Amino acid sequence: MELSPTAFVILGMLAWRPLSGYDIKSIVDSATRFFWAASYGQIYPELRRLTEAGLVEGQVEEGSARRRTAYTITDEGRAALEAWLAAEPRTFEQRDEGLLKLFFAAAAPETAVATLDAKRVFHERKLAQLREIEASGKPEGFTALVLRYGIESSEWMATWCEREAKRLRAGEAASRKGAGRGPNAAAP
Repeated sequence: MELSPTAFVILGMLAWRPLSGYDIKSIVDSATRFFWAASYGQIYPELRRLTEAGLVEGQVEEGSARRRTAYTITDEGRAALEAWLAAEPRTFEQRDEGLLKLFFAAAAPETAVATLDAKRVFHERKLAQLREIEASGKPEGFTALVLRYGIESSEWMATWCEREAKRLRAGEAASRKGAGRGPNAAAP
């Protein structure tokens, strides 16, 4: 059975401790969503597939108001996780609509500064959230390593957006002063 990236998210979290699907989604929303998201629509079907494959086991918790199943990783699941961790990463994909809009901004150059401003605000907010997580003292070891990556890359991105928006604003002011010269930018 070929495992999806969501399967490895689940196996990785279950390697820490038993968790329900709800718990896994909560951790995704508070931690991995900054670099790898997963929805309930991905998590629950994947938990079923992992259970059927013998990589995780579910135990219904008695006494809870809602029917809650806590999942644990099996030895086979741990072996699959370790094999995945040992393999070279295949995906370094980043999807960023702001960068995509900037790539095509020559079609509407007046939109570029607003895109950069929105992207900067996004990264500043993300940075504030990551610094709160860091201040909590909870991240340790490798999770702290990934947190530092998030903080430093968000700092860089916010600074880059601010610098480039300032540069474009200066260019707009210069082009208004020299109106009538015509465009001098080429498409990539």
